[in-house]
Amino acid sequence: MAKPQKRYSCQACGAVQTKWQGQCPDCAEWNSLIEDAGAVVTPFSAKHSLQRGGTRIALETLDADTPLPPRTSTGIAEMDRTLGGGIVPGSAILIGGDPGIGKSTLLLQVAGRLATAGHRIVYISGEEAADQVRLRARRLGLGDAPVELASATSVRDILTTLTDGAPPALLVIDSIQTMHSDILEGAPGTVSQVRAAAQELIRFAKQTGTALVLVGHVTKDGSIAGPRVLEHMVDTVLYFEGERSHQYRILRAVKNRFGGTDEIGVFAMETAGLTEVSNPSSLFLTQRERPVAGSVVFPALEGTRPVMVEIQALVVRLASGATPRRAVVGWDSGRLAMILAVLEARCGMSFANAEVYLNIAGGLRVSDPAADVAVAAALVSALTENAVPLDTVALGELSLSGELRPAAHLQLRLKEAHKLGFTRALTPKAARDAVPSGMRGEGFSHLPDLVAHLAGGAAD
Repeated sequence: MAKPQKRYSCQACGAVQTKWQGQCPDCAEWNSLIEDAGAVVTPFSAKHSLQRGGTRIALETLDADTPLPPRTSTGIAEMDRTLGGGIVPGSAILIGGDPGIGKSTLLLQVAGRLATAGHRIVYISGEEAADQVRLRARRLGLGDAPVELASATSVRDILTTLTDGAPPALLVIDSIQTMHSDILEGAPGTVSQVRAAAQELIRFAKQTGTALVLVGHVTKDGSIAGPRVLEHMVDTVLYFEGERSHQYRILRAVKNRFGGTDEIGVFAMETAGLTEVSNPSSLFLTQRERPVAGSVVFPALEGTRPVMVEIQALVVRLASGATPRRAVVGWDSGRLAMILAVLEARCGMSFANAEVYLNIAGGLRVSDPAADVAVAAALVSALTENAVPLDTVALGELSLSGELRPAAHLQLRLKEAHKLGFTRALTPKAARDAVPSGMRGEGFSHLPDLVAHLAGGAAD
């Protein structure tokens, strides 16, 4: 008789142990191991290998003719941009974000527009009743959209319902942590349940060509809750970023098998739901009438989209003996420490007795190394009280030797900056040829040359 094998899965990292322990040896979480249904051991599996008895599969070559997958437009340009051009039939999309950030609102708007365009759309809510979703749709002006709605948590019931008739073009599951598969024991939200429910839903999507959207809860550090294998199972992973108290939201693609990663879509939360922001640069630039010391504009690159962001720096001198602070919002604190060290070692500028504050305006987080020169220029401007002109952008990478190096896609960034009215660019000297016509490029080989230019009064 087949004998089930006991095993214990960690609810924090998904590691599997053969015996129960108070602390997971892999992630050091306490009381996270829960008994999980393991594989069934049979006489055949115990004595035989899997190298015989199967069906031979056909192997293909890489040069086989493969057409590009068709895409369905969601009717929301920012959503299509993030997905790489639209929704691919049969794809699985995972979207995560903080509670109340607008995930359900955005997906309901997408479902309503696709249903109005003639597609069959099914929206399954495991957290809200059907009446609650219906009331939200009315507030969004989608009360007449022919979206098929249900409130359910059983994966078996959902798949039984969907296999009866034509498959839908889009299936929204809100959220995957509330789904329950009766094949396994355990409460919804556990590692085994989330993995099993997602696997069954993704298999249905691949077999029928239904586009599947899974909503995932996030942990305190912002990552999607549950096993990381959930992100490996899907085709696209989207994160909805922003503060609930702020108006603007950013939809970021961190994985996309059918398009580029790091693409962003920008939305504004209005009374009638989420609206698109066609010019994101206007959100991240402070409207000023005169130059301000410590403020520099940097042309960031989010995927294939150049976005102008404002880097703000503040340097406050302290009395001798006080411990200075280093506060960073929207950038890497370790990279700030490196740039301060280069300014002190290569340029003779002292920040030892000064508090340094760095902020990326608009709530955007920048991880682009091309922002080194802009950050250094903002720090020098704040320390010397010499403002950088309003029509100037700065970009480039900075080495530990103080050398300025060209940034990736420099011409694309500067072309967008010139389109928005910027006429001067502080760049590495080796990249001056990439400056578009009509824009004045000021190139520097080493950081001391840039510091001398800024300290001498760049606002002239």
